[in-house]
Amino acid sequence: MRVLTCFLPPSAGTATVAGFDVLEQPREVKRRIGYLPETPPLYPEMATSEYLRFVGKLKGLSGGELEKRVDYVCERCFIADVKQKLLGKLSKGYRQRVGLAQAIIHNPEVLILDEPTAGLDPKQINETRDLIKSLAGDHTIVLSTHILPEVEQICEQVIIINKGKLVATDSVRNLQARTRGVESLQVEVAGRDGSLSYELVQRRLEQVPGVAHVLCRDPHEHRLIFEVQSQKGQLTRGDLARAVVESGWDLNELRAASMSLEEIFLELTGSDAPKETAELTKEMQA
Repeated sequence: MRVLTCFLPPSAGTATVAGFDVLEQPREVKRRIGYLPETPPLYPEMATSEYLRFVGKLKGLSGGELEKRVDYVCERCFIADVKQKLLGKLSKGYRQRVGLAQAIIHNPEVLILDEPTAGLDPKQINETRDLIKSLAGDHTIVLSTHILPEVEQICEQVIIINKGKLVATDSVRNLQARTRGVESLQVEVAGRDGSLSYELVQRRLEQVPGVAHVLCRDPHEHRLIFEVQSQKGQLTRGDLARAVVESGWDLNELRAASMSLEEIFLELTGSDAPKETAELTKEMQA
């Protein structure tokens, strides 16, 4: 990310942002990007509006245009109520929003965000995620995070990099389907007499033609949840439903079971420590 933002030159290879080479045309790249590092680059002794004017001037804004953009980013990032407060007095969540405001003040084509929700509480995380998603219609956003559930919630395109090598790039849904290679279903079964043996249900599901594996995920006395994986090229939904109903059980649910990004990551990289070996990057096209 520091290469893309022209903080560090590449040791090998090439990189372009908005069509400009980061090594040959760094000034053109910087004009077209907004950058929020993991720790927002704030001056605690400055007020919010004062700081945004300062950043705006660095980005080439002046006069009425500068004031218009300061007002705009304050409204867009929900920091209008702290415009006159010192940055050093703001909460972590507000500082993160100010960091986003400085990144978009010059209306860049590309936003590069590094761990934008690091250190936030759950409420602040949700607010920051919603803000990032709202910005996607106006900017191309590249987001790096090791919080994989966050990627599932806000990313359209995922790039998995392992030890400097590109492992996969696709949508979350396509990665799940491609990694599985087979149909995986979640089946919830309930007994009409109030009790149910998971061994009995598991054996019956395993007898369905085309089924490869059956795993009991959530055993309870009155209901059972199984993950059923089919053999490659086999569709088993109809046969599974009939097997449950004909056995005298209630079929509460039958739906596709998707892999989490953690499972996809580990399967693609063979790693037990994803946060130490990879970055996940998001691209939202304007």
